[in-house]
Amino acid sequence: MANPYQLVWQYKLSISLIAAMVGFMASLSMSVVRSVNPKLAIPSPNLNQQERSNSQSLQINGLIGDQKEIYEKMLAYLAEEEAKRLTFSVPVQFQGKTIRSRVLKNNAKVIALTFDDGPSSQTTPQVLDILKRENIKATFFVVGKTVKNHPQLMKQIVAEGHAIGNHTWNHQYHQYSPSAAARELETTATLIHQLTGVKTALFRPPAGILDNGLVSYAQQKKYAVIMWSADSKDWQSRRITVPKLIDNALQDAQSGSIILLHDGGGDRSKTVEALPKLITKLKQGGYQFVTVPELLDMPD
Repeated sequence: MANPYQLVWQYKLSISLIAAMVGFMASLSMSVVRSVNPKLAIPSPNLNQQERSNSQSLQINGLIGDQKEIYEKMLAYLAEEEAKRLTFSVPVQFQGKTIRSRVLKNNAKVIALTFDDGPSSQTTPQVLDILKRENIKATFFVVGKTVKNHPQLMKQIVAEGHAIGNHTWNHQYHQYSPSAAARELETTATLIHQLTGVKTALFRPPAGILDNGLVSYAQQKKYAVIMWSADSKDWQSRRITVPKLIDNALQDAQSGSIILLHDGGGDRSKTVEALPKLITKLKQGGYQFVTVPELLDMPD
């Protein structure tokens, strides 16, 4: 099985090379503006000054237009490659299975942060800023109706390299018929793909309920049902304190753990306050941070 860290390095190298090509194309376009390009046809001497200027401007604009088209195609290619990277094929041994953590070879000290119920205009941008500052990739289990309300945030999550999981369309707890369960998962999956190009095979049931029909459908479709092994209990937003939230997350944190946090579904200001402190404590404990797909792709 491929080493996920090596794959990440190879991916970053290819992106760097492509980015360098994009930068070269952009600088080439600018040089056309600043100098007389030998490819430009020499305006007829019979033209007056204004006509000569207009003629040359049209030719320069034509060259810039060509470079702009190449530049835009390169950016589109980068977006497609990022979507492919984040489209995760669940390893066969996890398809249709319920996962709370991983037991890893050599007891590698890695841990996965996960965020539920977003995206939220109040909390998600703050969480993304913290993760970017700490150079951490996490996994976001998104609710379809909130994705519909905040499509740009959904795109930002993916653009910044985080993994995506399906958390149903409505985030309700009642019993589902097979057709209703299908609508909850498939409508959400379709919208995620339309907005980002990502096809996710990760599912987390609302409130962790396993027996109301949603998980049964997900397992039939070979989703990996991702639970958690460390619950911050930040969903107790009114009763919990920031120190207690951190303690809850750390109490059951160990190698291969999946930590439950929330970036939507209510007031998550305490989560935002606690997150940098939690990350610091985990780093001090020697942990490296991975997404759920990276965690599942690591050898036992």
